Amino acid sequence: MTSETGTARPITYYGTAVLHKPCEPVTAFDDNLKALIKDMFASMYEAQGVGLAANQIGVDARVFVVDCPDESGENVIAHIVNPVLHLPESRDLDVDSEGCLSVPGEHAEVGRARTADVTGFDQDGKEITLKGTGLLARCFQHEVDHLDGLVYVDRLPAKLRKTILASAGLPVSAGQVR
Repeated sequence: MTSETGTARPITYYGTAVLHKPCEPVTAFDDNLKALIKDMFASMYEAQGVGLAANQIGVDARVFVVDCPDESGENVIAHIVNPVLHLPESRDLDVDSEGCLSVPGEHAEVGRARTADVTGFDQDGKEITLKGTGLLARCFQHEVDHLDGLVYVDRLPAKLRKTILASAGLPVSAGQVR
């Protein structure tokens, strides 16, 4: 799926309420959902991201899109509705630099599982499973965090989180700390 007919929407930034609460499950698999997914791809491409959750464009819905390479370098372009994240029992963490369109220009080291799968639905309501390794696995975890109301900086120590948010010109006390 491409963004050929989608419209790029503004990215919501850390401190915007919709980013700090769990998103509502999608119940209608209709033309509105298809249009949202196209807009999400357009928004992600315009912002030069590799993944985008619906709440990052202000929409309270459990949907994300990705255009991201896996560990082998193969690019995966996909969307998933109502995703459920599945992590390996043995968590071999990959600590690497992570950034976010909702915290522009900033990065920090975050540990994520090296592999991750998501199950859910496509835009037509058909069950799907996406398997991720490397950066794609990180992207799945990052986007599901968004849909759960968590931004990557909420995973960081308070002092580092405040420093990053201040550097990005964003409020330092708006998120949830987990």
